[in-house]
Amino acid sequence: MTALALVVAGWIGGWVLFWRLPRLTAPETGSGSGRRSGHLDCSVIVPARNEERSLPTLLRSLEAQLPPPREIIVVDDRSEDSTRSVAACFPRVTVLAGEPAPPGWTGKSWACWQGARVACGRVLVFVDADVSFGPGALARVVASCEARGGLFSIVPYHRVLRAYEQLSAPFSVVAVMGTGAAGLARGQVHGAFGPCLACSRADYVALDGHRGVRSEIVEDVALAARFETAGLPVDVVGGGRLLSYRMYPSGPGQLVEGWSKNMAAGARSVPWGRRLLIAAWVGASLVPLQLLVQAAQTGSAATTVAAVAAWAGLAIQQRVMLAQLGSFRWWVPALHPLVTLFFVAVFVRSAWLTLVRRRVRWRGRDVPISARGERQVGY
Repeated sequence: MTALALVVAGWIGGWVLFWRLPRLTAPETGSGSGRRSGHLDCSVIVPARNEERSLPTLLRSLEAQLPPPREIIVVDDRSEDSTRSVAACFPRVTVLAGEPAPPGWTGKSWACWQGARVACGRVLVFVDADVSFGPGALARVVASCEARGGLFSIVPYHRVLRAYEQLSAPFSVVAVMGTGAAGLARGQVHGAFGPCLACSRADYVALDGHRGVRSEIVEDVALAARFETAGLPVDVVGGGRLLSYRMYPSGPGQLVEGWSKNMAAGARSVPWGRRLLIAAWVGASLVPLQLLVQAAQTGSAATTVAAVAAWAGLAIQQRVMLAQLGSFRWWVPALHPLVTLFFVAVFVRSAWLTLVRRRVRWRGRDVPISARGERQVGY
């Protein structure tokens, strides 16, 4: 009975945290509010390190946007591959050779800051190299940002191609849960998603932009906190089919490294009530496995029925959630207890790296975690 009570509590908590993620749409003011002289008055800034494989898809999608952006700036973050020459093949792209990061800066924040310093657009759109824009998507991002104000971010639809990439499923769900953007009773949103962030250049400059979060590992969450502290709105929506990305295409090691970098540090920005509900949901996902082991040991038919019912209920719930986030296969929610075990293992690794070792690794770099950065965000 205790186990079933945990499943029910976690299942209800899951719906409270993740019911429906609003999608990117054209606001009532129309998508032309950001236009100027035939183009969108925005600067698209792409921080890129070792992104020779991902950049062509992104840049082709940006050059196909109608109306086009005022400028596209790729900041080559001292890549060790042909990132810079790949970007230079696109005639409408300005390639900026990144300078060495000053002490206390993370690589991505430094690259974003360098791009923002030379940008001319009224709206700044920071985009990761693995993102792809559908027709008219950029106009909707810019118009939504101008209509809402503050910091506007989009969760791109996850294009999942290889089997190991399916393991990102619980991380993606928990990340959205932590923001409150998809809750049953959608309240204030906390946090943001770095793959696509937009804000006015005036707000960015006034809040010191990425320079104000220069030492943060999860700079998107920290930037959102600065906007909140300044009394400016923060919002998160899903990209649907208009904005998509493919995460960690280089193998399981990259996936583990990427989520280890983000999860534990990001969790500390989540309000306590939401953290408890997330923990209950994750715990509930493990209960069916425990009940099946118990049933095998005792031969109890009642325990077997309870395990199957709990497994099925949580699988249906996860299927509904994952369908909003990406092209995850049917077997991911069907095997959710096993996938959740992987999530827990990576989260423990993330906690060890960020809280004890205080150093993570990403894109061939060792990145120290400073206590100074945590105080800036109010951790």
